[in-house]
Amino acid sequence: MTVDAQGGAHAPFFPEIGPICFEGPQSDNPLAYQYYDKDRVVLGKRMEDHLRMAVCYWHTYCWDGVDMFGAPAFERPWHQGASPRDAADRKMAAAFEFLTKLDLPFYCFHDVDVVEPSPTPAALSDNLRRATEALAAHQDRTGKRLLWGTANLTNHRRYAAGALTNPDPDIVACAVHQIRDCLNATHALGGQNYVLWGGREGYDTLLNTRLDRELEQYGRFLSLVVEHKHKIGFKGKIMIEPKPHEPVYHMYDFDTATIYGFLSRFGLLGEVHVNIEPNHSTLSGHSFAHEIAMAVSLGMMGSIDINCGNSQNGWDTDQFNLDIRDMTLALIELLPAGGLDTGGFNFDAKVRRQSSDLSDLFFGHIGGVDALARALLSAAELIEKGALKSHKEARYAGWQDPLGQAMMAETASLDSIADQVVEQGLNPDHASGRQEYLENLVNRSLV
Repeated sequence: MTVDAQGGAHAPFFPEIGPICFEGPQSDNPLAYQYYDKDRVVLGKRMEDHLRMAVCYWHTYCWDGVDMFGAPAFERPWHQGASPRDAADRKMAAAFEFLTKLDLPFYCFHDVDVVEPSPTPAALSDNLRRATEALAAHQDRTGKRLLWGTANLTNHRRYAAGALTNPDPDIVACAVHQIRDCLNATHALGGQNYVLWGGREGYDTLLNTRLDRELEQYGRFLSLVVEHKHKIGFKGKIMIEPKPHEPVYHMYDFDTATIYGFLSRFGLLGEVHVNIEPNHSTLSGHSFAHEIAMAVSLGMMGSIDINCGNSQNGWDTDQFNLDIRDMTLALIELLPAGGLDTGGFNFDAKVRRQSSDLSDLFFGHIGGVDALARALLSAAELIEKGALKSHKEARYAGWQDPLGQAMMAETASLDSIADQVVEQGLNPDHASGRQEYLENLVNRSLV
């Protein structure tokens, strides 16, 4: 039996599927983990604690299979109920049953995901308060935790021109109202982080856009979010999710480096971090590993929405990421820097529209979990062997020599550096970067 928001028991939503357990690489059971052994110690830490995996509410439980070319394709049993509120409660019960059977520790949600349709901001506030109490009861019962919450400032037609960057102050006030309520709910639920996901913070054409006005608004209201975080005692990270475009032509959160410049301008460095998504990284012309390395180097690493796109169409397709090499390259940038503290790997991914059976939800997540676990094992092997680290250290060793240190000293000038070429008789040659050798090391590590 499964349990609803009021603690009442009813028939399970996934009666034919039992708990998903680790059975090892030799197993041919499609409803078992081959590589994700949550208690296995890797680089001194349990696999579960390294990866901190979460199931997203929106794609997994809310999406009905609709796309821009076709009507809903899914008939989820929790989408029906005696009333809209009953359907929301059924969806919540299904969510925790699914999460428990997958044996993953976290979930993530938008405010509108967990409530019935709410026609006004006041109604959304009331419904979210009720849903927060129900979520808390499910958390207490199952031991599952909230990785992060976020307000959906994208889907409602009022946000067609953005939320915090909207030209209409009435609409901005509604966005602030949603953020305040959802941040409060996330705090009440013991959420580890809070993500600001304004999926339309940008523009479609400069002909009707004041960039200066919108960026000032964005900085102003983001500062107020940080202020409110401290006011209520929320200890988690505030995060922004980089994305270059889609659905609007240009988004202000283009990539991690862009966000760094924006935060620096408004004095928010150290207060706001990034929630990186591989699919968004490739849309911005970067690799997943690049965005991780940039976030780590700039002190902005927060959390990860683990998915991928389709390289043939360039859309934000939100597929389960099965590219073990791509994830390994990202993890060898992340793990030496301490990995994720309050963050985690959220499966912001959805099954394909033709994968309409309930079992497909399990197959998708099992594949994503195992691929990520395999990437962790591969990255750990590379880190433990130390060849990549040794090569980088050797390549940059000259900066520890007297000339290198003198060049970086505050007392150095352009003249003092340039004069060393003649005084020391410098005439250096190029040293090989050994890219192919290093790429072979990565490929040989893949589990």
